[in-house]
Amino acid sequence: MRIIPFLKMDGLGNDFAVIDERKQSFGLSNKDIVKMANRKTGVGFDQLIVIANPANPKEHAAAMKIYNADGSAAGACGNGTRCIGKVLLEETGLSSLKIEAPGERVLEVFAGKLITANMGKPNLDWKSIPLAENIDTLELPKIVAGLPRPVAVNVGNPHAVFFVSDLEKVDVEKQGALVEKHHLFPERTNVEFVEVKNPKHLRMKVWERGAGITKACGTGACASLVAAVRKGLAQNSAKVEMDGGELNITWSENGDILMTGAAHQSFAGNFFPDED
Repeated sequence: MRIIPFLKMDGLGNDFAVIDERKQSFGLSNKDIVKMANRKTGVGFDQLIVIANPANPKEHAAAMKIYNADGSAAGACGNGTRCIGKVLLEETGLSSLKIEAPGERVLEVFAGKLITANMGKPNLDWKSIPLAENIDTLELPKIVAGLPRPVAVNVGNPHAVFFVSDLEKVDVEKQGALVEKHHLFPERTNVEFVEVKNPKHLRMKVWERGAGITKACGTGACASLVAAVRKGLAQNSAKVEMDGGELNITWSENGDILMTGAAHQSFAGNFFPDED
C-alpha cells in the first residue's frame, strides 16, 4: 500500500496539498491527483504542489511542480510559490532562496512576517500568452457577451483580465468557464474580473484554469496589476483585494513582479491513493 505524506497549506484561502519528493518519488498519476483533490473523499485542494530536487542544487534550494485539481499540469502558482517558500525558508533558516519553477523559470522568495515572491517578468506578446492568432494583447476582441474586451498577460501561465464597473454583477462561474475554453486560448486561460477601486486598490474575483472559482490567485493578482498599469488604471504598486484576502503587488522598474502576502500551514497527514 502506498502512503503519501503531505502538508495542507493555503495562501489567502487558495489551498494546496504539498508533497515532498526530494527523498522519495511516490509515482503520482493523474488519477491519484484527481482522487486526492476530491474535497469529500480525498484531501481537497485547488492545486497540488510537489517539491522536487533542483537541476542546479548549488544555486537553487528546490524545484516545484504544480498540478491543478483536474490533474493537469500548471505553469505557475503565486500563492503556491509563497507557501513552498515558507516551507523552505523555515527549513533552511535563510532570508531568501531560489526555486526552480515550470517553464525553466527561477523564482526568488524572501522571508518576513509576510512572504514575498519575485514572480519574474510578465510576457505580453501574443505568442507567449499564447493566443491562437496575432492580436494586440492590450485589447483583445470582445469574446463573451456582457463582458468588455479583456487584456491578456502571461505570468508563467495565461490570464485574461476583464475590467468591470461592478464586480458583484459578474457571473464568475458561467462567464469564467466560457472564457477559459474560448478558442482564442489554445492552452485555456485563467480569468480575472477586476473592479478598480482607485489607482492603488484593485478588487478581483478569479476563475482558475483547471480549478474553477478560488478565493485567491497569486498569478491572477500579478496579471491584474500588470493589465491595470498597461491600461492606465493603476499605479505600479497596489493592493489587490480578493475573497480570501489581500496581496501587495509591485511591477518594479526592472520589469519583475513582486508579490507579498500571507502563507499558512494548516496540518500534516497521510494520503492512501490505492484505497477504494
